[in-house]
Amino acid sequence: MRINYTRSAIIDLQMLPRDIQKRIAVKTKFFANADNPIRFAEHLTNHKDANFRFRVGEYRVMFDVVDNTIFILKIKHRKDIYK
Repeated sequence: MRINYTRSAIIDLQMLPRDIQKRIAVKTKFFANADNPIRFAEHLTNHKDANFRFRVGEYRVMFDVVDNTIFILKIKHRKDIYK
């Protein structure tokens, strides 16, 4: 699968420390290159922003899947993402 970042996700990623940025980038590439990346994701119910999330340490990567593309919508710390 391909990965596309929204503008807000890029801003979220740039605001994080460099080591966390690298960790998130490596992990999302790993998930996207898997046969079924959704098996690593948690399906979100009653959430207005995204349908799925990946967990990368204490950070959450919110995303949607359209056709063969993962659209990353938000990247935040777990204490801030669900507000």
